[in-house]
Amino acid sequence: MAFKKQYLKSKPVCKVTFKISKEEAKAANSVSVVGDFNDWDKSSTVMKKLKNGSFSASLDLPVEKDYQFRYLLDGKAYENDWQADAYTVSPMSNEENSVIKL
Repeated sequence: MAFKKQYLKSKPVCKVTFKISKEEAKAANSVSVVGDFNDWDKSSTVMKKLKNGSFSASLDLPVEKDYQFRYLLDGKAYENDWQADAYTVSPMSNEENSVIKL
């Protein structure tokens, strides 16, 4: 798992591309990225399945903020991004959320 940050010079926005490999997706048919940037809406940011079986999605996010997120596999199981900038305890459970710092 990984994400790529591309800061835009023209506005205070960072284009973030989230990626999860076929192996990390655990043979899921669908993957969504959910977080406080989309109100944890399971259907808001569905990732595109690529030919190699990995998944990808890009979002423009305002800078100078930290965002909590997780990957949702097949609408059932949550998975963290183990290359995240940080982790924090979820306010909804005893699990941790991934954090991206922009």
